[in-house]
Amino acid sequence: MTEKDIEFQKRLMATFRVEAEEHVKNISSGLLELEKAASSKERTRLVETVFREAHSLKGAARAVNRGDIESLCQAMESLFARMKKDELALSVKLFDLLQESSDCLFGLISEADTPSETGEKYSHKKLIGRLAEAAQNSGIGAQESGAGRIVGEQPPTPDPRTLSPVFSDTIRVSTAKLSSVMLQAEEMLSAKLAALQHAVQLRQEAVTFVSWEKEWAKVLPVIKKIRRSYERAALRDKDNLNKTQDHLPSRVYDFLEWNSSVVKTLEQRFRAEAKSAERDSIALCGMVDTLLEDMKKALMFPFSSLFEILPKIARDISREHGKDVDIVIQGADIEIDRRILEEMKDPFVHLIRNCIDHGIEMPLERESKKKSRRGTITVTVSTRDDKVEILVADDGAGISIAGLRSAVRKLGAVSKERAEEFAEDELLQHVFQSGISTSPIITEISGRGLGLAIVREKVEKFGGTVSLSTQPDEGTEFRIVLPLTVATFHGILVRVSDRLFVIPTTHVQRAVRVKREDIKSVENRETIVFNKKTVSLARLHKTLGLSGKETSLEQSGRLPAVVLNAADSSVAFLVDEVIGEQEVLLKAFGKQLSRVRNVAGATVLGSGKVVPILNVPDLIKSAAGAKPEAAAESAPEEEKRQIAARSVLVVEDSITSRTLLKNILESDGYNVTTAVDGLDAFTRLKSGHFDVVVSDVDMPRMNGFDLTSKIRADKKLADVPVVLVTALQSREDREKGIDVGANAYIVKSSFDQGNLLEIIKRLV
Repeated sequence: MTEKDIEFQKRLMATFRVEAEEHVKNISSGLLELEKAASSKERTRLVETVFREAHSLKGAARAVNRGDIESLCQAMESLFARMKKDELALSVKLFDLLQESSDCLFGLISEADTPSETGEKYSHKKLIGRLAEAAQNSGIGAQESGAGRIVGEQPPTPDPRTLSPVFSDTIRVSTAKLSSVMLQAEEMLSAKLAALQHAVQLRQEAVTFVSWEKEWAKVLPVIKKIRRSYERAALRDKDNLNKTQDHLPSRVYDFLEWNSSVVKTLEQRFRAEAKSAERDSIALCGMVDTLLEDMKKALMFPFSSLFEILPKIARDISREHGKDVDIVIQGADIEIDRRILEEMKDPFVHLIRNCIDHGIEMPLERESKKKSRRGTITVTVSTRDDKVEILVADDGAGISIAGLRSAVRKLGAVSKERAEEFAEDELLQHVFQSGISTSPIITEISGRGLGLAIVREKVEKFGGTVSLSTQPDEGTEFRIVLPLTVATFHGILVRVSDRLFVIPTTHVQRAVRVKREDIKSVENRETIVFNKKTVSLARLHKTLGLSGKETSLEQSGRLPAVVLNAADSSVAFLVDEVIGEQEVLLKAFGKQLSRVRNVAGATVLGSGKVVPILNVPDLIKSAAGAKPEAAAESAPEEEKRQIAARSVLVVEDSITSRTLLKNILESDGYNVTTAVDGLDAFTRLKSGHFDVVVSDVDMPRMNGFDLTSKIRADKKLADVPVVLVTALQSREDREKGIDVGANAYIVKSSFDQGNLLEIIKRLV
């Protein structure tokens, strides 16, 4: 074996030992409870528990070639199996034998590297024989009479020195407990920032003493001169001076000297306190930084813990679509904050589904393009400073630019003219917009245009970015950049009017100063040139909807601005002041404010002031005039009136299903007409107007597929959307639905009225 193999074997055995000890402890404690159990129901539950633990330990032992542990577990399983069937009478001696076997397992595990010596020491082969004999008898059998044990032999007691230590190098701790400790550690950041702020304030206040010293140095010679003049005058006219008045100037001079001494003493004490506060601040910062760093490491998980599910998901989805797909994963050992990893599970599933559903071609189509029948999806993870980059790429057909442009037009988020003007890079960013899909048909799991919108929402939640590139017949690549941890990040503190805001530095390209002559008007929008590119210019207070007096560029000459970037779009925002960069802790809003437009959360500054943290992707959308997703308000009354005016034709031969669909649609405000089969439906379509057809497939006279074909063949009806609701759920049936021109295909086994209503609203 190579050195690498030996090292791997050691790690494997260490992992096995931790797992095995837990199984044996559970077996031992389960046997103790079983011995005391009063009810048959409780005994059944406990037998099942110890049975499972022994079975799991047997499998783990087999994986590391520990045949001695495996065979002993097998013998114990035989006893537990008979207990489960109530074929074995429970007795004290039976439990003694099982606990003795449990002790033997502890001994075998404790000497995992030398199984042969341990096996001899604990006579596990004798125990296996006694367990087998006990399993063949209704009671303890020979064990009760002492058979199977050497005369005078005492039950082997494990040597305490061979048992595992109570405290080992690794322990299993609930992630909830770790997360709780992490949150408390993050709260220490506020104390750190407060200490830093306190030290800074003391340093600033020390300047006051410097100013006082300068002024005192100026006036001191004058005071001394006045005093000398007074003393000379007093000596010349000593008899004429009033005694009370004679002491007043002296008292003033004495007070000034005393005051100077006191101020200098206060200065010394103040400076000593300032130095002490600075030392304490440095010490606290070091401790907080170390604590946070250690807690971050404790909560870091490798990507492999998430990616291990992807091959199975890819296999299931590809088989569902009749495709052959391999998935290649690189860099899975790179670690990231567990909280990010948990949130990214769904986005990665959506990406894999998107690559297979929309990217990878069918095997025959790939062959016609001189490609391998099997498509390949590659997931690559790499680190970049304090960030991690994930590339998800397929070697499929790429994204159809024409199809995407058509989907953008249909969604109606921009005018048809504007959709035609989009450059390819600008158009590709709309892939992540909710409701955009290039799928030819909507099903219960795809074609709704939600998957990639979810990906972007999750990524931006952690201050990350997502983008894509595509090449016809070469494939599509998604690029995700995420922070390694969500604990803390750096932000730019800016002032707008009398309010403070924090902008995450991950989205800040540069802080600049804008001159009046640098601002140009392009298509009725103010712009500046940044890095030789034209960038839109916006007022942050207007974007945030804040009231306040606008600073005139003519009066100020220049105004500070920050150039922000998200999703390959850049906008410069004018602010009143860029205060500086500092470390901040993101405080998410509660459930009452789960989504606030333009704001990602809040943080507490060292001064104790609560400051909002801005959501840069939202800001850029707001500056462009687009409403951020998930912030849209409920449908206005006009939309409800439009729904009420929509007419739906329901085609279903089953009266029960027909009535159900009719009630669902009418309760949502639609005008519903019913037909009993395809022929009846086509007759009604020719004589009336309908906005959408909801049809079953398997019907007499004319089925749903034939009805859809006839609708598409008729020039007057060709644009009427058709939704097929059917029990036919095979891939071939779905493909036939696509071929005949159906807009949506819903399987009755997974029918959900919310999905149906959502699909109809999209189509009409």
